[in-house]
Amino acid sequence: MNNFWDERYSSTEYAYGIEPNEYYKQNILELPPGKALFPAEGEGRNAVFAAKLGWDVTAFDPSIKGNKKANRLASEHNVSINYIISDYQNVSFEKDYFDFMCLTFAHMPGKMRENVHRKLASFLKPGGTIILEAFSKEQISKNTGGPRDIDFLFSKKELKSDFANFSSLSITETETQLNEGVFHQGISSVIRLVGIK
Repeated sequence: MNNFWDERYSSTEYAYGIEPNEYYKQNILELPPGKALFPAEGEGRNAVFAAKLGWDVTAFDPSIKGNKKANRLASEHNVSINYIISDYQNVSFEKDYFDFMCLTFAHMPGKMRENVHRKLASFLKPGGTIILEAFSKEQISKNTGGPRDIDFLFSKKELKSDFANFSSLSITETETQLNEGVFHQGISSVIRLVGIK
């Protein structure tokens, strides 16, 4: 899997662009800056945007190429991010530490999904916010981005179960026009979640 992402990020162009995800952008602008975590952050577009807003940003991803491009993007915007090269299984942070977490198109095999989401949620403080946008299972019939294996796509039922211990959880499925680099283009079926731990 690491080779897949290193290959995708090997171009000088940014695979998903350099602008932040729109849904995440709308939501983070409503929050006071604190400590933020960006799992599966790839080339850094969302982490850099948060750093520009004054957040203390930590990100991780297994891709060495993604790491280099994220740090370059941060440097171009005169901000710094703490970007760790790690996968879901090996990453470790202090529990109840972060004020905010962003999961943007952070897909994984279905057999990993629940454990990964619960592990990541444990790093969030009580009262902390999670913002998630990902492809729903309806996306399997579209060619506008995302995994081509339905097992990697999310449903409301799955996410409701994964984050069942949150004090507040809002999950919606919708269609949206994506314009994120060359790999997320066109009308897409997405699932969106806002949660307060």
